[in-house]
Amino acid sequence: MKDLTDKTIIVTGGRGLIGREIVRELHEHGARVIDADISAETDTDKLTYRLDLSDNSSIDGLIEFALDNCGRIDGLINAAYPHTPDWGRHRFEDTPMSHWEENVRLQLNSVFYIDQQVAKVMEQQRSGSIVNFGSIYGIVGNDFTIYEDYGGTSPVEYCAIKGGIINFTRYMASYLGHYGIRVNCVCPGGIFDNQREEFVKAYNHRCPMKRMGNPDDIAPLCLFLVADGSKYITGQIIAADGGWTAI
Repeated sequence: MKDLTDKTIIVTGGRGLIGREIVRELHEHGARVIDADISAETDTDKLTYRLDLSDNSSIDGLIEFALDNCGRIDGLINAAYPHTPDWGRHRFEDTPMSHWEENVRLQLNSVFYIDQQVAKVMEQQRSGSIVNFGSIYGIVGNDFTIYEDYGGTSPVEYCAIKGGIINFTRYMASYLGHYGIRVNCVCPGGIFDNQREEFVKAYNHRCPMKRMGNPDDIAPLCLFLVADGSKYITGQIIAADGGWTAI
């Protein structure tokens, strides 16, 4: 792992379950971290920014904040996970079109816009690393047996959004490579967050490593992808999933 001293890294969703651990690891390795989250207060001294990904002007403000306070953007890690309050409550047959459209806008459209705006800065620098977040369910189909014991489900739009982010990552890597910009996608498996006991038991049984992931299983991979040690890695879809997608 190479040192991150003097590198400016934006982390969206920096107050979230995985985002907090990413911010902590980046600080530990000497990076200037801009912690951008809907629950943060904008503070130039602490390099925190209140980011509303549903508002493109808020994203524009984040880019301006980064350049005004740090002069450049060396990395972007898209760990934010915006969604509607009724996320996960609808089965496929009952999912309203409005629900589908709003979550695609919040998650997929916002990734497009922030990646596009950050890439414009990195093109001028002729360098940079962007890390998007996909999911195992952007790579493989859903295993609905893990929800059977309690009648749960997985949101239908989730697989479409994450699959879209994965191929969008490949597009960006191909398009931006000649600028010295790298774009990769981290695809976590299930992350433990005090889910129902029935779900955790079924998930662990299905997973080759027999456990769910933790934030500290994901953060080091993000750290590696924005560091110089990964300087020849781009366009890669990397699953950190305990072997879920291997079987």
